[in-house]
Amino acid sequence: MKVLEQEIIVSKKDLDDLNHVNNMVYINWVLDIAKKHWNNLVDIQTIKKFYWVLLEHQIKYISPAFLGENIKIKTYIDKTEGVKSIRIVEIYNNETNKLLVKSKTTWCLINSQTHKPNRITNEIKQAFK
Repeated sequence: MKVLEQEIIVSKKDLDDLNHVNNMVYINWVLDIAKKHWNNLVDIQTIKKFYWVLLEHQIKYISPAFLGENIKIKTYIDKTEGVKSIRIVEIYNNETNKLLVKSKTTWCLINSQTHKPNRITNEIKQAFK
């Protein structure tokens, strides 16, 4: 399984009224790393031929993150079947390695020409491994 990791330093714009990272910011981080992972795994022709739509989003908030903390975001594909792919995103405090948030999202592969669901190709499955 191919994993993508990135680090973020929590900034003031990431905070909510309670002075910890806003729940919507975590969701944006989940979506951003999913897109980066896809773009890193496949070639430009595949990116032009297909796109993903989000079908289901489950997120578990375990512990808050605060201003100035170094955050590690990690993503990988857990499962692919038919037209669907299940992606896991884990968000950690990079200094303590404490898990802060875990997300499980189900995505559907769409053909860019027909705008209809497309079975996940063997090439895409191999790119995820």
